[in-house]
Amino acid sequence: MIAAPAPAAGPPPRGRDWFGHPPGLSILFLTEMWEMFSFFGMRALLVYYMTLRLDIRQDHASLIYGAYAAFVYFTPVFGGMAADRWLGKRRAVLLGGATMALGHFMMASEPLFYPALATIALGNGLFLPSLASQIEGLYRHGDPRSKSAYSVYYVGVNLGAFLAPLVCGTLGEALGWHWGFAAAGIGMLASLVIYVAGGRHLPPEPARAGAAPAPRPPVDRAVLGRFAFLLGVAAIVVVFRGAYEQVGNTIALWAEEGVDRHVTAGWSIPMTWFQALDSLVVFTATPLLVARWTRLARRGVETPWLHKMAFGAAVVGLSYLLLAGVSAWSEAHGARANWAWLVGWFVLMTLGELYILPVGLGLFGRMAPAGLRATSIAAWFFAGFFGNLLAGALGTLWRPLPHAWFFALVGGVAGLAAALLYMLGLRMGRVEGREEAAAAAVLSR
Repeated sequence: MIAAPAPAAGPPPRGRDWFGHPPGLSILFLTEMWEMFSFFGMRALLVYYMTLRLDIRQDHASLIYGAYAAFVYFTPVFGGMAADRWLGKRRAVLLGGATMALGHFMMASEPLFYPALATIALGNGLFLPSLASQIEGLYRHGDPRSKSAYSVYYVGVNLGAFLAPLVCGTLGEALGWHWGFAAAGIGMLASLVIYVAGGRHLPPEPARAGAAPAPRPPVDRAVLGRFAFLLGVAAIVVVFRGAYEQVGNTIALWAEEGVDRHVTAGWSIPMTWFQALDSLVVFTATPLLVARWTRLARRGVETPWLHKMAFGAAVVGLSYLLLAGVSAWSEAHGARANWAWLVGWFVLMTLGELYILPVGLGLFGRMAPAGLRATSIAAWFFAGFFGNLLAGALGTLWRPLPHAWFFALVGGVAGLAAALLYMLGLRMGRVEGREEAAAAAVLSR
């Protein structure tokens, strides 16, 4: 049988809620918001910095971008294990955050470009799974608010990502790239300050004997079955991310070279600002979706997790097919596409994203075996490693293919992920329900 969590790891005593949830969720929300401000602030500048400042060829820049983004999702696998077995989640967050802040400030020096990327990726490995894995510990078993907690947390992720291109992107384009990178570093420091100040509202760490590893739960058939199911989902999400992760890569390039950004005769939209649209749609549409899902659940209508994710991937695929049509028209008429098409694409693509990424994070959080939650969350992020490698490889086709054909190809990749998720949902719907029930039974002990 799976060992129950240590009593010290239970949720903090129930006190006054903040915005209808435990205060710890607001602390995690704000901590992640500023961490995402730093991460997406740097990401908004990265492709432009490589191609316009460092004179790196586009295909090489896409590969570098994809490799960096991939390792951002690779390092959390080991960071999650270190947090579960040795460091504890709080130490991992503090050490990882400080390392990331150092990497962002290193980006201000051109000779330190590659070491800076590696430093940020290493720090992220400790920070990312250790922060998100504390959400479930804020709620007692059976608390209905826990189901929407991940979507609320995802709003924090995207609020930081919304502000980042507007602040860091504007500083980078107007004053110089290094000013934008420095602003990202300051955002990371703000994240650490909030986390330390709000520590009393977070779940306590399990008891640890000195530097000895925490007791490891026994691995039985139920644990293996649960992990096999989650790994199957993660493998399909790899395919989806090959399409989704074009946002900061080829979509950013299209905003520069294929879109008419003029609003008036004297002013055009900065190219980095478009990357804020994804996050803007997330935190405006999430409350509406959560309210709708809650109403349906009260009526006993609840769409299976995997079918929600399949629907999201299909919508993302359709959004790329829309861009393929717009690009085909633009190329046929020898004109750039109006900026409103790019805005519309971001709206449609992000609505699909809301059905797959926060839903998948919640699935992994709720089905994680006891004592291995950070490791399980890291496995979800690990899908981003292979997904970003795939996205980088697809990005090398940006120049050889007409843009219309490229977007059609990417739409087909997202459509393939949708079909696979739907088929897995049909085949494994019972497994999903059974394993989630088993996880709930363990947590209730």
